[in-house]
Amino acid sequence: MPFSRSISVVGCHAEGEVGDVITGGVLDVPGKTMFDKMIHFWTQKDSLRNLLLNEPRGRSSMCTNLVLPPCDPRADAGFLILESEEYAPMSGSNTICTTTVLLETGMIPMKEPITQLSLDTAAGLVTVTAECEAGKCKNVSFDNVPAFVFELDYKVDVPGIGTVSVDIAWGGMMFAVVDAGSVGLTIENRFGPKLVEYGEKIKRAIQKVYTPVHPENPRLGPVSILCFTHPLEEGPRGKTAKTTTVVSPGRFDRSPCGTATCARLAVLHARGELKPHETFIHKSITGTEFITHIRGTTKVGKYDAVLPTVKGRAWITSYKTVVLDSSDPFPEGFRVGDQWHVSE
Repeated sequence: MPFSRSISVVGCHAEGEVGDVITGGVLDVPGKTMFDKMIHFWTQKDSLRNLLLNEPRGRSSMCTNLVLPPCDPRADAGFLILESEEYAPMSGSNTICTTTVLLETGMIPMKEPITQLSLDTAAGLVTVTAECEAGKCKNVSFDNVPAFVFELDYKVDVPGIGTVSVDIAWGGMMFAVVDAGSVGLTIENRFGPKLVEYGEKIKRAIQKVYTPVHPENPRLGPVSILCFTHPLEEGPRGKTAKTTTVVSPGRFDRSPCGTATCARLAVLHARGELKPHETFIHKSITGTEFITHIRGTTKVGKYDAVLPTVKGRAWITSYKTVVLDSSDPFPEGFRVGDQWHVSE
C-alpha cells in the first residue's frame, strides 16, 4: 500500500471534549524538557498536527495527544497536546484522556482501586490519581501546576463590542476570563455564534495591548484562550458555575476545560470568593462537569498562586490507524470557512 505515514491512535473524549491519543508511529524528538520537545514539533514537525487535526481526518472541535518518553525522571510518561491553532502547554481534558488511554490499554499498569502516576507536560510535572475498577478508569483527578492571576478587571477596548473587563490568569495556558453577562450574553447554545465571535475578538484585542510573562518561562504567552463564565451559585455539592471556553480558530471546548477551571480557581481565590478545600463544580455548555478544589497556596515569582486539583471522566471511543496515501493532494489537510472561521 502506498502510504507515506501510518499512525496508531486511540480515540477518546473527556466530558465531551475529544482528546485522541497517539500510541504509535511517531518517533521521539530532542529536548531537555517537554517544552523543548513541544517547540521542536511546532517549528520542525508541525505537519503531524496538521495531518491529524485538519480536515479530512480531523475537525475543528478536537485535540490530539502525543505520548513521548518523559524528560523529568519523576514522570511515568510525557505527552504533548496538539490543538487546532497551537500546542497547549497543559490541558485538563487531555490529561484525563491520556491517563485513561495509558491505563486502559496497559501502557502503564493499572492498579485497583487507585492508580497514581506522574505525567511530564510542557507546563511542568502533573501528578494524577485514577480511580479504577474492573479494568476501567472511573475518574481521573490531577494536581495541576500552580495557577495565578496577572490582572483583575483589566479594561480592553474591543472593536465592535466596546470596553470589556477581563481577568488575565495562568491555569496551564494563558487565559482571559470574562463574565458573559458583562457583554450582554449568557452561556447557551442559542448564543453560540455570538459567544465565539466575541471570544475571538476579545482575545485579539488583548494580544495587541497586553502580554503576560510567566515568571518561570517567559515563552508561555500570550493570551491564546478565553473562558466565559456565569457568577457562582451555591449548590448541594458545593459552589457551582457554568462556563464555556472559546478555542481558536473559533469553537467551544465541549468539556468545562481543565486549564480554564484552574484559571477560574485562581481568580475566585484572588477575589475572596473561594477558599482552599472548598468544592467548586465547573459545568460546561454540554452539561458535563469537573469537580475541583484548591489544595493549597504558593508563590510563583511575585504572584500569589493556588494549587488546583481537578477531577473528571474520559471514555475510549475507537482504535484506529490514520494513514496518508502518497498520492493524497492534502498531506496536511485543509480548512474551510463554514467550520473553521477562516477567510482564506
